[in-house]
Amino acid sequence: MNLVRAELYEQAIHYEKGSFITSTGALATLSGAKTGRAPRDKRVVKDDVTGKELWWGKGSPNIEMDEQTFLVNRERAVDYLNSLDKVFVNDQFLNWDPENRIKVRIVSARAYHSLFMHNMCIRPTPEELEEFGTPDFTIYNAGQFPCNRYTHYMTSSTSIDLNLARSEMVILGTQYAGEMKKGLFSVMHYLMPKRRILSLHSGCNMGKDGDVALFFGLSGTGKTTLSTDPNRYLIGDDEHCWAETGVSNIEGGCYAKCIDLSREKEPDIWNAIKFGTVLENVVFEEHTREVDYADKSVTENTRASYPIEYIPNAKIPCVGPHPKNVILLACDAFGVLPPVSKLNLAQTMYHFISGYTALVAGTEEGVKEPRATFSACFGAAFIMMHPTKYAAMLAEKMLKHGATGWLVNTGWSGGSYGSGSRIKLAYTRKIIDAIHSGSLLKAEYRKTEVFGLEIPTEVEGVPSEILDPVNTWSNKLGYSDTLMKLAGLFKNNFETFTDHKIGKDNELTEEILAAGPNF
Repeated sequence: MNLVRAELYEQAIHYEKGSFITSTGALATLSGAKTGRAPRDKRVVKDDVTGKELWWGKGSPNIEMDEQTFLVNRERAVDYLNSLDKVFVNDQFLNWDPENRIKVRIVSARAYHSLFMHNMCIRPTPEELEEFGTPDFTIYNAGQFPCNRYTHYMTSSTSIDLNLARSEMVILGTQYAGEMKKGLFSVMHYLMPKRRILSLHSGCNMGKDGDVALFFGLSGTGKTTLSTDPNRYLIGDDEHCWAETGVSNIEGGCYAKCIDLSREKEPDIWNAIKFGTVLENVVFEEHTREVDYADKSVTENTRASYPIEYIPNAKIPCVGPHPKNVILLACDAFGVLPPVSKLNLAQTMYHFISGYTALVAGTEEGVKEPRATFSACFGAAFIMMHPTKYAAMLAEKMLKHGATGWLVNTGWSGGSYGSGSRIKLAYTRKIIDAIHSGSLLKAEYRKTEVFGLEIPTEVEGVPSEILDPVNTWSNKLGYSDTLMKLAGLFKNNFETFTDHKIGKDNELTEEILAAGPNF
């Protein structure tokens, strides 16, 4: 496999202006004008089948296009690829579960894109490659070439198009490598549930005794930090499947953010940046080739892509038994959610569908206030069907295999952002350790007002007074007002989903609604 990496390195340096080898041996390159995903330019062909199966309309990430427009873009991409002296083709797998793996073929114009996908997918053995045959899904990445913006449905020179009937994806007008990774994740969100397998945007690790935990969380909640635990095996950091046999990683690599990266804060990621790793949009000193991870002049979304075996405690193959704990992470900058809550099944579904965190957004005159962010199933941009479909499958699997749901707040305590303080990472780690060990299940609990969350009265290594957020606020009226404000934001967000039935006579939906905040 190193021969493949070495050849792609050589091709990237030879063919791509601006690609360099850094002091650690990683390949540093630039993605061009687009340095992040373009969700408004991602489209799905709506036909007789997908029109019924997929989630369309209010709140949906799926933007429709027709078959004819897809074929126009496909021909444009293929014509461009055919005009080049060299194209790069990868045949690889998705999903470490051998019974349910998907064969993918990636055809790309850039060597760095090929190396990126070589890292991110599961690499076949030479024998598997010989017998690979026809792929289940194909990507045509002509990202250096724009789409025709006067084509029907186009709104810019960028278009990322999925055709599920043809099992094809076409990329035009963006060279950001993450579009390939996340495009395939969307495909898995469509294919796996049809096999009664739940696709999950989560981290996953396993203890020495085989206890598995899933970690859900949006950016900034600590998902990567908390799922990468030196005392546990890493199954994966981002994309997983939960089947009848247990959990499996979808990918063969990691795509880690590396803005402000340091050896002290993230030693595993730091040490993984070596020969074979792709560094995207980082800045480095030209003579020493030392990367400046604090430099945001290209983008804040700097990334490192590397094979998962570059993480010392990665579990290879990346599979595990059924999860024991399902941990939903929220960075609550309003400061009113408890550091940890035990959730019943309906509450787990409610908070899973909500996918809440809060960002700290800068406003005029330097005033900063929390801004609530909701992303259904903690990955709204990638789901294909209605969120309640995934939530119902999650509840079914948790019930069948006896998993416990937890809501962990990694945000503020003692007040909102600006008056309170961030919950110490050391305390959050103690909480996560207590969840893994099972000791938190044995604690005494009491219920909070409004959200009705079960909070423990004691967690070893964590000050008891912070476990109930009201205790940490000196301004009790301010706490009540802020709590009601957040509850209202939850209610308003959830109205997007209340028109969809899950079970017979809408019973399950009513149960989920009752699990939300009550005024």
